[in-house]
Amino acid sequence: MAMTNRNNRKHDCFIFSTIEELVPQDHEVRKLEDAIDWTFIYPLVKDLYSSIGRPGIDPVVLFKMIIINYTFGYNSMRRTCREIEVNIAYRWFLGLSYDEKVPDYSTWAQNYIRRYRDSKVFDQIFRKILEQAILAGFVHPETVYGDATHMKASANKRKSHKEEVELTKKAYEDDLLDEINEDRRKHNKKEFKSLRRTELDFDEETGEVIEHVEKKEIKVSNTDPESGNYHKGEHEECFAYCHTVFCDSSGFVLTYTTVPGNVHDSISFHEAYQKLNDGFPEVENVVLDAGYKTPAVLREITENGQTPYVPYRRPMTKKEFFKKQEYI
Repeated sequence: MAMTNRNNRKHDCFIFSTIEELVPQDHEVRKLEDAIDWTFIYPLVKDLYSSIGRPGIDPVVLFKMIIINYTFGYNSMRRTCREIEVNIAYRWFLGLSYDEKVPDYSTWAQNYIRRYRDSKVFDQIFRKILEQAILAGFVHPETVYGDATHMKASANKRKSHKEEVELTKKAYEDDLLDEINEDRRKHNKKEFKSLRRTELDFDEETGEVIEHVEKKEIKVSNTDPESGNYHKGEHEECFAYCHTVFCDSSGFVLTYTTVPGNVHDSISFHEAYQKLNDGFPEVENVVLDAGYKTPAVLREITENGQTPYVPYRRPMTKKEFFKKQEYI
């Protein structure tokens, strides 16, 4: 058989075919289109658009571009926009013909910044898609699995400044204070006003006692002040965000929260857990990793009538402190 050399082939041939015929029947975009009726997005974003002015870009196209970005693992909207330009399957999914212009990154970003960033539309779209999965019988929330992961922020760690902030009150602090004071009342003791460490100062001019709440110094990013400085174990110190997610046994995400990266997992747990119970009261078992094995977390789960499942962890008693086995 003779060797074939295609270097001299011309690339100016005509293709007499439709986009519908060129997209394989088993392509992922066809599965996405068949599974979800994307028209539900229009009423969600209607109030974000004006009734006058020149026509804007179809909002379904903008949100489908995000779906392509995550589903096919590009993790970059700039690259996603470039891939859509040359990928017929993506154009089919967006409803764009081959001669129509694909929204570039600048167009997508400006729509996000000016119209969608401060709205709740992303959360509403997430919930609508999840509702469709629930109605189809795919979601089984009796047993849920929770964990947190850190995502690096787009912020230079060298561009930062120091700020002094008050120590954040723990989510369970008020409940703990109530229980302690209830016990102190039974023993005719004076109640505590707070569990937080404070320092008292005397103002000589007014004669008033000034209470100073305990503070700490933190590093704040100049570029993204909402992120938190994260440094754990062998991880490189960086500004990051912490995403706490609960999913069912099939891997469907049921709820999520995002906090600065310097917030411990056991602290961010409470907000995510509250959202989980508000949306899925039928949860019976909560599976967590060792980072959530704290008295406050386990108490909250058990008092809610659910069973927590966490790995065994050896007692880690600090030096010169009482060990567990020394208590009666």
